[in-house]
Amino acid sequence: MSSAPSIPSFHEPLPIDVFLESAVHTYIYDDLRQFEHAFLYFFKERNLNFDRPVALLADSSDELVFLIASCWRLGIPFVTIDAGLSAREQSQYLQQVRVELIICDQDPEHPDFSCPTVHISRFALAKILKPDFTPEPWVKDHKKNINPDQIFGYFFTSGTTGIPKIVPLKRRQVLYGAKASEANIDPGRNQLWLLSLPLHHVGGVSVILRSLLYGSGVYRMDTFDISRVTELLDKKQHMVAASMVPTMLKRLMKRGDFSVHDHFMAILLGGGPLDGTLVDECFNRGIPVVASYGMTETCAQIAANPLMTVGDLSRPRESVGQVFSPNRIEIRDESAQALEEGDSGQIWLKGPQVFEGYYQTKNQGCFFDRDGWFNTGDYGHLNHRGELFIEARRTDLIVSGGENVSPLEVEQALRKVAPVQEAAVVGVPDEEWGQKVVAAVVAKKGQHIDPDAIRQKLRSKISSFKVPKQIIQLDAIPRNKTGKVLRDKVQESIASRL
Repeated sequence: MSSAPSIPSFHEPLPIDVFLESAVHTYIYDDLRQFEHAFLYFFKERNLNFDRPVALLADSSDELVFLIASCWRLGIPFVTIDAGLSAREQSQYLQQVRVELIICDQDPEHPDFSCPTVHISRFALAKILKPDFTPEPWVKDHKKNINPDQIFGYFFTSGTTGIPKIVPLKRRQVLYGAKASEANIDPGRNQLWLLSLPLHHVGGVSVILRSLLYGSGVYRMDTFDISRVTELLDKKQHMVAASMVPTMLKRLMKRGDFSVHDHFMAILLGGGPLDGTLVDECFNRGIPVVASYGMTETCAQIAANPLMTVGDLSRPRESVGQVFSPNRIEIRDESAQALEEGDSGQIWLKGPQVFEGYYQTKNQGCFFDRDGWFNTGDYGHLNHRGELFIEARRTDLIVSGGENVSPLEVEQALRKVAPVQEAAVVGVPDEEWGQKVVAAVVAKKGQHIDPDAIRQKLRSKISSFKVPKQIIQLDAIPRNKTGKVLRDKVQESIASRL
């Protein structure tokens, strides 16, 4: 009988090493240690419950990074909420999770805030950090009670096609994911990982947590500034990694001067469908990329395909790689029966990186089988080496006339047609087909969209049932803050034009 894999461990960062850098400030791990002392004292002084989450409702700032890092190091669960949501949406999110404290950059007396609330300025780094700090033993004693099976955070799924669900994530999921990620990107002391992703998504938070475990540093940006990122990745020798979604990388690749310095490790690419054309362009220009697959439920990436060297043909560039050991993957049909190598079906996952169920959801059987396998709802296939190829994400799959249509496949074909700059494909209810395939496209500058001509070109590239019945031109494809296509908004835009 095989024993359970041991939970990965990491060394404590050195106090003198860089923890966080931003446009005008640099902080070391000793600053973080001092901040977490003040934060823990704040909790204990008010007799707050360490088992209930802290809601962090604020735009990106150095203080927000310190708060997330301190919550992790002190074993205090947290939930990050998008400060850009409307007051009504914020209130709905807060009501779904029973929080102990709200830390916000808004009015703490907001009528919808029904629990203790403090302004983030209460934790201003300029007020807390002093030159004569001495660690106290009671903080170290507090940390002894932290264990890998504790929930470290609650995350809302993106909600691009429905009401967001709440995903509780445990510390062990971060530990396993970080250890596996080391094989591809392993920044060392005083090396930096670029953070420009939103901190209300697990992808952004993961940059902070991995850096804490590796003992490396984070470079925080308020927003994704293309000119500044281009400069950092080319000139700043200690900037060795960056996390991006495909939309960000596409914008960078449009610049003729975008390159990376010789010591740069890789761009971790996730959070959206893998565009083979984009990967090819990076490959040919010498931009090292790690294409990954993951979701909130797996605490970000759970599979990765390192595409590091020009001319390396050992890995298929359309793949997101193998699932990290000791996690396991199966491709199953609609009856949950395992399929053979190369057959397309639903992606099922099991292992220490996979969550255990949605928060306050009674019928978990919709998502897990009896043996604990999680049905991601995504579609794909495995090759003979166990490398995963994503065909469609979750509820994006279109069923038209009994045939499964992957929006990703059709979108990739559309982008290869000359006048098309961007494309989003959705299923629209139809009496004859059940769903009909409809495409929203954005034309390249100065080009004209001819739907019939595009459809004709597509017939030589994809099966006829996958060719959009209609093609609608838009000025822009609706996306969320991480660049994911908002398919419900696309459907609304299409419906208003049909």
